[in-house]
Amino acid sequence: MSPMTKLLIATAAFLAAHFISSTPLRARLIKALGNNGYLVLYSAAAVATLIPMIFAYYRAPFIGLWHVPALRYVPLVMMPAAMVLIAASLMTRNPTLVGQERLLKADDPARGILRITRHPMMWGIALWAAAHVLARGDAASLVFFGGFLALALSGTALIDRRKQVALGADWQRFAAVTSNVPFAAIAARRNRFSAAEIGWARLLAGLALYALVLWLHPMVFGARPY
Repeated sequence: MSPMTKLLIATAAFLAAHFISSTPLRARLIKALGNNGYLVLYSAAAVATLIPMIFAYYRAPFIGLWHVPALRYVPLVMMPAAMVLIAASLMTRNPTLVGQERLLKADDPARGILRITRHPMMWGIALWAAAHVLARGDAASLVFFGGFLALALSGTALIDRRKQVALGADWQRFAAVTSNVPFAAIAARRNRFSAAEIGWARLLAGLALYALVLWLHPMVFGARPY
């Protein structure tokens, strides 16, 4: 089996492990294992499929698809925004997360980064993945980072669909004042931008995370990001 075939299989397994949460099998597993048991199984499956995917990527040959030197600097431009979205997501209570549905009962359930997008973590991952697909320009990176990009973008839609079915009117009220695509609700005047609600702490945390990744990148990933 060729290294590229192994990467394709590992990526497919990684995506399948995550897409289970959007199938009827999820409800059956929760019924059998309980919510905590399901989360443990889901996390274990995610890690168990991610590790082979990473090894397969580093062992895959370089097969160039495009060579545009300027694209090498795309991550330097996109990654600060990606890291701010990820940091703000980790520091903001979000009713789209498992076990946080009670937040939909709040008078204003969409505050801070949620005014920009109700899926800041997913969009942060999407920006990270898209930036690396463009910058690398090879087949293995297209499969590896493209897998994360597909997972993040499809995940936002699948989460919305699952929450709409499960939460009904509470979700509809939240969805009416937020958007999946960043800034879409603000552009449509269904919400407003508030830098104060996001706060300096989240912005600085994101930029600090970006600086840390930039510093560690050559040591951890074996490639200079600039």
